[in-house]
Formats: sequence, structure tokens, C-alpha cells
Amino acid sequence: MNLSEQFVEKARKIYGEDFIPLHRPLFIGNEKKYLTECIESNFVSSVGNKVIEFEQMVCDYTGSKYAISAVSGTAALHIALLVSGVSRDHEVLTQSLTFVATCNAISYLDAKPVFIDVDKDSMGMSPTALKNFLEKNAIVENGKAINIKTKRRISACVPMHTYGFPLRIKEIKKICNEWGIALIEDAAESLGSFYKGKHTGTFGKLGVFSFNGNKIITTGGGGVIVTNNKKIAELAKHLTTTAKKQHSYEYVHDRVGFNYRMPNLNAALGCAQLEQLDYFLKSKEKIAEEWEIFFDSLDIKFLKPILYGKTNNWLCCILLNSKEERDRFLVETNNMGVMTRPAWRLMNQLNMYNKCTKDSLKNSIWLENRMVNIPSSAIDI
Repeated sequence: MNLSEQFVEKARKIYGEDFIPLHRPLFIGNEKKYLTECIESNFVSSVGNKVIEFEQMVCDYTGSKYAISAVSGTAALHIALLVSGVSRDHEVLTQSLTFVATCNAISYLDAKPVFIDVDKDSMGMSPTALKNFLEKNAIVENGKAINIKTKRRISACVPMHTYGFPLRIKEIKKICNEWGIALIEDAAESLGSFYKGKHTGTFGKLGVFSFNGNKIITTGGGGVIVTNNKKIAELAKHLTTTAKKQHSYEYVHDRVGFNYRMPNLNAALGCAQLEQLDYFLKSKEKIAEEWEIFFDSLDIKFLKPILYGKTNNWLCCILLNSKEERDRFLVETNNMGVMTRPAWRLMNQLNMYNKCTKDSLKNSIWLENRMVNIPSSAIDI
């Protein structure tokens, strides 16, 4: 058997199905119970106890002081950028190896993404690349980082914990602090991941998680902002609820707001899912161990977290030897009913972002040509 055939055989031994998706949700807890309670209470939209409960559970798990739920991870990132002071014609340092939502959220504010290379081992923003870019292209004036070529302010940095793998976020934070740049972590995929014993998403000014249907836990659709800053948390909550001022019956709005608050039904699903997060993490760790043993036997690189990092194993990743080998593997495995996917197309290759400032992106390009995601769903043992 060739590589693809051996892989498909192994995938069916793990999952026991004809068609195997990349990642699917698992509902084996209180999901139906909590959803029924919501319906019976008549509180199904953005006003309800489950929203508050879900936010507190996120705080308890991540160690954050405040959590503000939203309808999606993209909406959460949009608000996080806004409350951090990002505005029109500012520059935001981020990755080209990321999901398009990261750049879209930046663009909603008419800000400009700037693409910094990643480290090969973490797939997240490289502290070395970030430091080099700033030293070559920026200065600090009155405590603000300014791009000396574009004359724009660099107001924020949005690194991403790619596929749940923690990046060198503590080192990124140090650089951002030195340059007066707000750090906002795109932790959309990394609930349950840690770096140096601290949960991802909690190093920066704000962090953002996603609970889309394909994430480690799901609310159907949803996201959350986490922060330790009370003032920022209050502003974020205000903006996500159409900037409506508290009043017993009048409708008074004091600025342009957004209808981004998570509905109670989604939060109810999230509460049930969060109760099972430890189980999901253990299940996925066992599956990752099986995949690692399998690929080691074939002398194929199975990605593992960097030193001091602990991944949630959201999506397991392998590295093939060339783009040609990668493409052949993708075609053959998907044709046999086992879903595999390449890395996202680099953001600087998309029409709307192909004129953005970037560094060499050599590691990003290298990974794009070789990396493959393989099935990683938790299973009910």
C-alpha cells in the first residue's frame, strides 16, 4: 500500500467510518438538557442566565478576569481591535499563515494588515521575525510605533496560535511592550492550550476564542473576548450590545454599536461543552499519540508543540517532503473519503490583501507547501 492507503486504513481503525471529517463536534453531555431549559425559560436570545454562566466558565478555565461573549470569533476580534484603539489607516502586525477572518476583522476598521513570518515549529508568529521587521521599518515617537516607510501608526499585533499550537507568545509580548504596540491574541483555535503554564489568549491586552462548529468545543457559532482590564471589558460588552445604555424601559444608545451579543441558546450549548472540555482534551491527546506513532513508523514528520508549550491537539498536522507529495496525498485521501486539508492559502496571495506590507515569509511559504491537517475529532470512548 502507498502512504495514502495506509493512512486511510489507520483513520478507519480510529474512527470506524466510511467518511471521516477533519473535525466534528461531540455531544455526549448536558447539551439537550440545557437547550431545553433555555426554551422552557423563554430566554433564547442575548438576554439569559446561560450567557453569564458561559462567560464565567471561560474565565474560570482560562484564568481571565473578564469574558465577553459574541456571535462569532470574527466579531469578537473586531471588537477587541476596536477597544484597543485600532482605527482607520493604522497598521496591525499579523501572520500571513492564518484564517482569513483575522485579516477581515482588521479590515473592518479600515486598518492595514502587515504580514510577519512564522516559526516553522510553532506555525505562529516568530519573535525573531517581528523584532527584525520593527528594527528595520519602525521608530517610536511619543510612545507610539510608527512605520517609517508608510508613516502609519503600528497600533496592534495579532499573532495566532495556529491549529491550537501555542506560539512563543511571552517573547512576542516583550517585543510589543518595548514598542508600545497593543497585543491581541488570536486564540480562536487554542482553548485548552498553554504556554509556560499560562493559558493562550491571556498574555496580551485581550485574547479571542472561537466556538464555531469545528472547534474543540462549540456553541454552534460564537466567540469570546478575554481580558484582565475591567474598563476594556465594560466597553467591549457595551459595544457588543448595540451600545445601549442601562434603562428600565427607554432605548438610549450613546455611540455606534454592534449587535454581536451571543444568544442564550448558543451559550447553553457552550456550557454543556465546556463541562466536557477535559474529556475532549484527553481523547484528542490519545488520538494524537496514535497518529504520532503511525507517522513515525513511516518517517513522516508529525508536528508537536514547542518547548514549554501544551497543545489542545485541535487539528493534528503532518509535514510532507514537497508540494507535489502534499498535493498527491490530499487528492488521494479525499477521494477515499477521509478529509485532509492543506494550510490556508497565505493571506498575501488573496486579491484583497496582496498589496499589504510583508517580510520574506519564507517559513510561511515553506509550511504552506508541505503542511497537511488530518482527522482530529474527539471520540466517545
